[in-house]
Amino acid sequence: MIKKFLAIALIALAPLSVFSQKFGSINSADIMQLMPERQAAEAELETLQGQYREEFEYMQSEYDKKVEDYKKQAETLPDNIRQRREQEIMDSQQKINEYLQNCDRMISEKAAQLQNDIVNKLLKAIKAVGEEGSFVCIFDTANGSVPFVSSALTTDVTEAVKAKLGIK
Repeated sequence: MIKKFLAIALIALAPLSVFSQKFGSINSADIMQLMPERQAAEAELETLQGQYREEFEYMQSEYDKKVEDYKKQAETLPDNIRQRREQEIMDSQQKINEYLQNCDRMISEKAAQLQNDIVNKLLKAIKAVGEEGSFVCIFDTANGSVPFVSSALTTDVTEAVKAKLGIK
């Protein structure tokens, strides 16, 4: 009889324990826009792009010189030298194309690495706020994976995460 009463009491009280749990919500996109690491990442990528652009411009000017020299001398060159110069021009063009592809790849990889660093720092702050605030979970409304978050049943912890990251 006592076991039945305890079982019924536990079943009856279980839903009440759900209401005492804390749930939070956050908009990570808003926070990421304010993180100084984002601006630093953008500046780093711009610097990298500038360095690649300078090298490309140098390669392009060297290519243009070869083409111009070839055009000036093409009529007077023996066939074997003319063919060698044509091959050099094609090789230079191929090197430029490969360089551009490598630049695109390296910039994409660097951007992904910087983005991951920023996301990891944000996730660490969210986790710290969750643990300090004894939240069961914190939903991120920025990525659309939570179609509805009731502001009455959740606590917006965006400001707490901003404070943890030291941003306003």
